[in-house]
Amino acid sequence: MLDTFYAEFGYGYVPQWHDDVVDIEGTYLGYPRHTLVVAVLDGEVVGTTAVNSRGPAHPPHPRQLAERYPSGRTAQLLRVYVRPEHRRHGLAGAMVKAACAFIAEAPGYESIYLHTNVDVPGAEAFWRSVATEVFDARTTGEHGGFGTVHFEIPLPAPAVVG
Repeated sequence: MLDTFYAEFGYGYVPQWHDDVVDIEGTYLGYPRHTLVVAVLDGEVVGTTAVNSRGPAHPPHPRQLAERYPSGRTAQLLRVYVRPEHRRHGLAGAMVKAACAFIAEAPGYESIYLHTNVDVPGAEAFWRSVATEVFDARTTGEHGGFGTVHFEIPLPAPAVVG
């Protein structure tokens, strides 16, 4: 995940945005409504996808998004990264599907929210194939002018057991 901040985004680790990646156990593994999906190939991490119950914070995100996606009731997808040499093979889709299945089974979630940097090659097309845009922040200069677009994914029904 840290590699992505430096190599893909070009601005490196920003504590107020990325505090979860330095406390993976406390943020994802130690909290039952959060999870981290990790793809490993030949002992190397090649992709990640995370879920937490924090909605978008205002600021830096627009107030209407913070109100629409409140913490506690919102499952936020984040840290959806695939190393460039492993892209275009369905890995991100499989990890997002696994994360959404987890969300469907976790109690108390009413929506799935995410935002992405569409300047990363393939990001915008991928998210538009699985999610619905709710706000294009490129027009507002949010996040200092980064290519941020906000999306929602329909909440899947829980699996039927029996």
